[in-house]
Amino acid sequence: MSEEKRPYKTDFGPPDYRLLLHPVIKKNYGKWKYHEVIRPGVIKRVAESGDVVYIVKMGTPRLLATDTIRWIADLAEKYCDGYLRWTSRYNVEFILTDESKIDPLIKEIEEGGFVVGGTWDATHAKYGITNIVHTQGWIHCHTPATDASGIVKSVMDELIDYFKEMKLPAFCRISLACCLNMCGAVHCSDIAILGIHRLPPVVKNEKLPKICEVPSTVASCPTLAIRPDPKTKGVQVNEERCMYCGNCYTMCPAMPMADPEGDGISLWVGGKVSNARSGPAFSKLAVPFLPNTPPRWPETVGAIRKIVETYAEGANKHERLGEWIERIGWEKFFERTGIEFTDKHIDDFTLAQVTLRNTSQFRW
Repeated sequence: MSEEKRPYKTDFGPPDYRLLLHPVIKKNYGKWKYHEVIRPGVIKRVAESGDVVYIVKMGTPRLLATDTIRWIADLAEKYCDGYLRWTSRYNVEFILTDESKIDPLIKEIEEGGFVVGGTWDATHAKYGITNIVHTQGWIHCHTPATDASGIVKSVMDELIDYFKEMKLPAFCRISLACCLNMCGAVHCSDIAILGIHRLPPVVKNEKLPKICEVPSTVASCPTLAIRPDPKTKGVQVNEERCMYCGNCYTMCPAMPMADPEGDGISLWVGGKVSNARSGPAFSKLAVPFLPNTPPRWPETVGAIRKIVETYAEGANKHERLGEWIERIGWEKFFERTGIEFTDKHIDDFTLAQVTLRNTSQFRW
């Protein structure tokens, strides 16, 4: 690793990224000629100077044991002079300068139970599904309506061939947020997995005045559904106003949200951040509710696989999932995927006229 000194004096915050760059990348920073995907999971980057680096992308489940991280670091020391990086989707990119080390590295990765892939070749319209961005879920978060890591593991196990190969017509970004507060990117993903609460919090007024501040608990509600209850010195909840966000539980542990029957999963489709071909778009509701069925969530996994396979079969080259749906029409989307259209798909928000289709040109 680089032995350069920090250009500043501080003991908090991340180190300057330039201190951790691979020497070839640092030398050619901003001076790259081209890159190409030479096979799924392996990228070749060529600089204007003629220098070449190879990237081997390995998928991870995000939550890793310390021993696994040490194993990954050992692989980097053995094959990459100690250089690697984590992507924003929890993949590990090993950085090599010796092409002959690619196959031995991949072999050792696969022997360790991991897979290589998650790349795409836009020039030839060959895309693979990369890893799923997700939130904390049951393992850490205090307001989840579903798990995160367990569902992501189950879904990616089912879609692993799409990760290891590049056989989709365009990007297909999948993300998961375990509740409506959505610290994940589910508002603008091709396929979004969103945990939802369906019941208001349980108010434990016998505990609430002893462990919570009533004013801050009342103020935490964005819909003004909570008001003080002078009789109990606690609070009351107007269930018609409650939107099940869990903010009150964040402020007051005497108002738990979790419910085994009321909590579950919804699926949303068609969102994207990119400006290519069409503008950015929000994800739209596809499946209103699926039950929490750990450890493998078969209903959720089956629905996502059906959406991906139907999209892969019917979309044009470079056509994102939302663009494909807009081309064939939402009626055909529900018909081809076998998803039932219900009253829950009809937006009843006050400003719903902004999102409702206001044309008679249906596409049956």
